[in-house]
Amino acid sequence: MDATTTRRRLHIFDLDGTLLHGTAAPVEISRRLGVEQEVLALERAFAAQELAPGEFAIRACELWAGLTERHVAAAFDGAPWLSGIREVWSEITARGDRCAVISLSPDFFVSRLLDWGAHATRASRWPKVPPPALSGGVRYPREPVDPSGILTPTAKVELARELCADFGVAPQDCVAYGDSRSDAELFAAVPVSVAVNADAHVRDLASHHYTGRDLREAYALVAGTGS
Repeated sequence: MDATTTRRRLHIFDLDGTLLHGTAAPVEISRRLGVEQEVLALERAFAAQELAPGEFAIRACELWAGLTERHVAAAFDGAPWLSGIREVWSEITARGDRCAVISLSPDFFVSRLLDWGAHATRASRWPKVPPPALSGGVRYPREPVDPSGILTPTAKVELARELCADFGVAPQDCVAYGDSRSDAELFAAVPVSVAVNADAHVRDLASHHYTGRDLREAYALVAGTGS
């Protein structure tokens, strides 16, 4: 078999606004706690670069008193996910490729995608969530936010390189999927990118564009290329 046909690819997916349609993990969690509008205001400030990622995390956590795993599970299960995520990741795996999620959102939300078939997730380290048995007796967060554990757009590029090394994938064989300013640096660092329901900050950087609610259709734009 020719070596070019056996090159493994790494597909890197953003979460907020990409796999989640029109929303973000902190917004979905906040909806379960009755503070959706407050966090939407923080999201707008972050998108306008008025808040750094660490500042966003600190202020969001201040609104999440009473948060437990039960809220996180309900937010995850009830979120408006794109259709076909499991199917796409299953096909990627069947081809011998790898898929990962890199997100600025809380790791306790993002890591749940490992059960859907992601080979790896990388996300911001927010304070741990109390288990349901402690609900009502423990205020969230139990420890302060560590700003050094909150990812930045630049960190996405660094983590992509680390994942390439972990999976034995050449950097030139990466495909990135994203929707907004926080994906711009990663889009500029990889040869192939798919703008999914994207804003103007990344549309001009992307190799391909997709508008819709089915990841299978976005993946089809690159499935026939590469290995």
